[in-house]
Amino acid sequence: MALSLAVLPSGGRRTWTVVDEKYRTVAPVEEWLEAHRPLWSPNTVRGYATSLAQWWTFLEQRDETAAWGDVGVPAVAGFLSWLRNGRTVEHALVVQEDAPAPETLEARLAALISFYRWQEAVFSVPVAGRLMRGAPRRAPARGLLAHLDARTGPGPSSLVRVRRHRHRGRPPLLLPSEIQAVLDGCARPQAGGEWAGNLRDRLLFALLAETGMRLGEALGLRISDFVMGRGGTPHVEIVPREDNTNGARVKMMRPRRVYVGADLERLFTDYLVHLAVRAADAGRELTAASPLLVNLDRPPLLAALKEGTVRDKTAALRKKGIGPAGWTPHWFRHTHATALLLAGTPEWVVSRRLGHAHVQTTLDLYGWVREDEALRAAANWKSYASAWQVPDAR
Repeated sequence: MALSLAVLPSGGRRTWTVVDEKYRTVAPVEEWLEAHRPLWSPNTVRGYATSLAQWWTFLEQRDETAAWGDVGVPAVAGFLSWLRNGRTVEHALVVQEDAPAPETLEARLAALISFYRWQEAVFSVPVAGRLMRGAPRRAPARGLLAHLDARTGPGPSSLVRVRRHRHRGRPPLLLPSEIQAVLDGCARPQAGGEWAGNLRDRLLFALLAETGMRLGEALGLRISDFVMGRGGTPHVEIVPREDNTNGARVKMMRPRRVYVGADLERLFTDYLVHLAVRAADAGRELTAASPLLVNLDRPPLLAALKEGTVRDKTAALRKKGIGPAGWTPHWFRHTHATALLLAGTPEWVVSRRLGHAHVQTTLDLYGWVREDEALRAAANWKSYASAWQVPDAR
């Protein structure tokens, strides 16, 4: 069975690679990962390494690792079936109850296609040409102002698709009461301005809810990145960095500024005082360049918070019945975008705030918000239709 392993090169940062059943580095996968490590965050490398480790395990079970560069659509379709059936058999009469979600299967397929497209471009491996269909002869209709989109026309698409439920296209959301329950499940205000609970966790989830930033962006914040209003509007600077000790990175390394409200500013101030007290008790120096979200009670003390710790905290809250079943920190981002669009915020503003490379990405993910609004307006269609009636002129 192939494995995705974390490695720490001498003098470098932690990364991931893939080894086969004999614990040998899988050379084609390692070459692909190495070519992209400068561009990807460590968490992205880990996700792609996990996908390719599962693909290599599938080939091992088929005894086809030597033919990795000569597979086609049947093998990739069999791989998706293998994943659905518990990674044991390709064909099963009954689907596994804990089968991977369509989103997971799509991520595995996307990694596999990315791997083979790179292999084709660099080493002329022909697999990608078998998996992709060319651009359609007739381009589909595009929306108003689509010519302003920097992206080119439709490109090749995969011949292998993941079947999804027709009505599962909308991102999951959190209700305001559910967001408040998560925040209160972390820390609650007490009389006299004190807090009971973990103030750091409350600040983290409040940041995600009010800014819509990605979890990796929040974990990479430094103290100086939160700029107090001082009579103006406070804001958070999302700064791309490659030296975060927890491996957090800004997606696509694009900086941006996100303005926030006074309540989040006050929460940040209370947390900063708490952080300064903990640093003084531990005899540690705290500077403006220090990580904002750190370990306060467990070693290594004041080290930058890692994504795994946040996942553990989220799981603990879910176990207590706080929030809807299966919620993740990324749900705050979906909720933030949806709330802005429902309030009438222009799509380009939401796109800039979320850090999307193109406004079309925002429309693809959250276009249903405005669509529902238009469809609700159409419920009064009779009043519009009455204007179409023309008196009989005979």
